[in-house]
Amino acid sequence: MIGGAGVELDPAARAILRVALAWLFARAAAHKLRDLETFRAALADYRLLLEAWLAPAAAAVAGAEAAIAAGLLLPGTGEAPALAAAALLAVYTAAIAVNLARGRRHIACGCAGPAAQAPLHEALLARNAGLVLLALAAALPAATRPLEPLDAASLAGGVAALALFHAAAEVAIANAARLRLLRSPA
Repeated sequence: MIGGAGVELDPAARAILRVALAWLFARAAAHKLRDLETFRAALADYRLLLEAWLAPAAAAVAGAEAAIAAGLLLPGTGEAPALAAAALLAVYTAAIAVNLARGRRHIACGCAGPAAQAPLHEALLARNAGLVLLALAAALPAATRPLEPLDAASLAGGVAALALFHAAAEVAIANAARLRLLRSPA
């Protein structure tokens, strides 16, 4: 048990979090694998890695995202995939924070979805912090109760709601960053 506190999630709630995070990581991995060179260039823009490490790091990140997505869906994997998701999201958040602190707001996030080409923005930090919390919650053990047929509807509805919320947040972040660019003096 995490921290030994004895906190358990309802198994349907845990399943919702794990499936939603798997969807997010699978989508992110697919986005990167479709055009690994563009992702490598996005990594280069962050100026956190040596040039020689960029191509292997790009492939490793995409592979890690795919492995996390699979691990979240596989039964019996325990808390490891959710903790790996939280750790990777924390690394992304740190990379964004470092570049925001450097004043490098003009670089693209490198994320999937509408925020992919949006410049860095503080809202990305808040989004990622929320995702880290969801991943940590998904790492909690499930209470022992059998899943019922109604849980399938809860799972579908919960995952759809989280996916829609994430999509809306992505559009809002992308639009906020673009609006900031429009408002800044030329």
